[in-house]
Amino acid sequence: MSGRGKVTRFSVSLPPGLVDELDEAWRTMKYENRSKAIHDAVSGFITEFEWMKEESGQIAGTVNVLYYTDKPGLVEEMVEIQHRYMGVISSSLHILLEENKCLEIVAVRGTVKEVKGLAQAIQARKE
Repeated sequence: MSGRGKVTRFSVSLPPGLVDELDEAWRTMKYENRSKAIHDAVSGFITEFEWMKEESGQIAGTVNVLYYTDKPGLVEEMVEIQHRYMGVISSSLHILLEENKCLEIVAVRGTVKEVKGLAQAIQARKE
């Protein structure tokens, strides 16, 4: 990032409810102030954007999926997607959060293209 040490002030308009949630979050997370929390959130947004632009190279990480098991056919399709991407999946952890709610943590390692393909396949089916 360029311009470290200097700051640029700008205005952001948000609905009041979102501001309330943001204020609760940064205070709960022990940030010094709202600006620092927004700085970190924007940095994360840019990092994700930059990753999405990447087209080549090797990466490792996790794909985290929260889904409801009572959506017809979803569990079977999640299994099918993971089998299709076996080459990049190192491991997965399935956590039952509630009777019909699961968290799946999928450890991945492979090319950017392959990992993006997996993440996009899961996201497209989940919604």
